[in-house]
Amino acid sequence: MFEQRNGILFIGGCSSLDLAASFGTPLYVMDETVIRENCRSYLAAFAAYPAAEVLYASKACMNRSICRIIEEEGLSLDVVSGGELHTALAVGYPPQRIYFHGSNKTLAEMEYALEAGIGCFVVDSGRELNLLSGLASRRGRAARLLLRVTPGIEAHTHEFIRTGQLDSKFGFPLATGQAMEAVEQALRLPFLELAGVHCHIGSQILDTEPFVLAAEVMLDFLAQVRAKTGSALTVLDLGGGLGIHYVDEDDPPTIAAYAASIVAKVREKTEALGLPTPRLLVEPGRSIVGEAGVTLYSVGTIKEIPGVRTYLSVDGGMGDNPRHALYGSRYRALLANKAGFAPRMRVTVAGRHCESGDILIRNLELPAAAEGDILAVLATGAYNYSMSSNYNRFPRPAMVLVGGGRAELIVRRETYADLEALDLVPDRLGAGRPTALPAAGEE
Repeated sequence: MFEQRNGILFIGGCSSLDLAASFGTPLYVMDETVIRENCRSYLAAFAAYPAAEVLYASKACMNRSICRIIEEEGLSLDVVSGGELHTALAVGYPPQRIYFHGSNKTLAEMEYALEAGIGCFVVDSGRELNLLSGLASRRGRAARLLLRVTPGIEAHTHEFIRTGQLDSKFGFPLATGQAMEAVEQALRLPFLELAGVHCHIGSQILDTEPFVLAAEVMLDFLAQVRAKTGSALTVLDLGGGLGIHYVDEDDPPTIAAYAASIVAKVREKTEALGLPTPRLLVEPGRSIVGEAGVTLYSVGTIKEIPGVRTYLSVDGGMGDNPRHALYGSRYRALLANKAGFAPRMRVTVAGRHCESGDILIRNLELPAAAEGDILAVLATGAYNYSMSSNYNRFPRPAMVLVGGGRAELIVRRETYADLEALDLVPDRLGAGRPTALPAAGEE
């Protein structure tokens, strides 16, 4: 993905300095080749299993161009909102390959998904089962679904991105008996086609053991369902969660090792339990787009507090990457115009938002930095653009797709006009005095 040519960082064959000059900063840069190679690695890794389906978890990074790449590579799609669904449908994503996840889906979203003819709902609550049954009944067509089960597995990640433990807002817990009750409810309600079960135990997981344990627990549950209800559910969706290399200490399993460990356990366990071979689904997101992304920033103020620390401020921050503020996430970074230069200073990279917590990286070793340098923060392809905001009324950055030395704009930079485009002023407040607006922010 990366090359260093005469001290300049190249991404996908493109000079990072040319990208910053042409498209401005902050700038999300996505390497198309890396995304496609990761998709193909997943498909190849699960090819030996007789009935596997790889879904892209679109919440990691979703826009029309990313969606087209994923569709071209033959993956199915996991969406969690009406907005993600709409984006997929807008580029002609086959609706039968779309799975609608998410807790507390609205009635309007469910109607939209049914009207579109999506392939499957992943149901998170008894309320949703009742709503889905009612909507499907009115249409006279059964809705296919999986039940999200909470298997009670603690993945060793940040508490905000663990989702498989008993105390979770997601799914039907196994330990309380609610998962079995949900199965019985789904089998009882009209116009519902219960195909199988789903779990997702967390995110940025750097070991295969939690995934193997989840497969074992879920297959035990399928055996219990068959014994109690007589129904042999045919789909086992083990979710996503495979981690990536953010910092030097991270050592994630390869996609091939992750797949091999899951497939081996599923084969062993189904044979031991006498279960039919299930259709096996996985839902990678971060591990497809995370390391494909780099964010470029321009260096501004450098403020030294003697004996304390040096703050290096950039022209973005928590508005385009809130992950450090939310989770304490860590990143690697380098000066794109001084790539390979020896470290000369230790800095804390600060954003420009009016929050003390607007920090991107702490204690980063860099060459001697100066105003106007370009800082490249690595592995920002997942959850940065997706979680970006207009805090402090900052416009969101542009995104470019690079590959083979070509750079193409796939998300335009927001303008100041975009920020106020949806604002309304009641008549009683008056229109205000018109002001000649400067061009600033209109690039």
